[in-house]
Amino acid sequence: MPADPALALAELPDRLRLPLAFDAARMAAEVAAIAEADWIAHFVRDNYEGGWSILPLRCKAGATHPIMMAVSDPSATVFEDTPWLARSPYLREVLGAFACPLQSVRLMKLDPGSRIKPHADHDLDAALGNARLHVPVTSNPDVDFRLNGTRVEMQAGECWYVRLSDTHAIDNRGGTSRVHLVIDCKVDPWLAALLAGAAHAPKQPTSTMPGGSG
Repeated sequence: MPADPALALAELPDRLRLPLAFDAARMAAEVAAIAEADWIAHFVRDNYEGGWSILPLRCKAGATHPIMMAVSDPSATVFEDTPWLARSPYLREVLGAFACPLQSVRLMKLDPGSRIKPHADHDLDAALGNARLHVPVTSNPDVDFRLNGTRVEMQAGECWYVRLSDTHAIDNRGGTSRVHLVIDCKVDPWLAALLAGAAHAPKQPTSTMPGGSG
């Protein structure tokens, strides 16, 4: 990395596939075991059409109301696991692969025929100290994730950094739900090095956890 880590982070591309991979089938099996009634409709109704819902796995400490558990609060400093994560041993294993401080962690589901309208989350930029990582759990070829107007093609089990302070939108034109494990985290030296390594690698190698798939 260059001598100035902040400069390196500012120069990152708007998307990076990270050298981590997980077993999508094991994640999907744990997601399938979650009761449909436990999913929480996304509270910013102006940002989407159709069905977009959240299942919180880590949330602001002390939050008990479903909406407050589902919110990603950038001002919060203490986070805790939710009962859903306690019942999901492989998802706990997945999160254990991240050596940076984890904040809100959620499963986010976009129903078939639904769309997330173009918007920007202004605090979600690694250069500002906060990163959002995506691990697709289930998807289909007709999910169209656009970042800065160009498509980001993420496959189940991969791990991606996407700079969501930039304009992004998602259309699920397929016949199945798209579920991502969405991890909000602080950028510490471990994550900064991971991002920089992915940005400069000619080919991004994949290290698979035990039981994982590439």
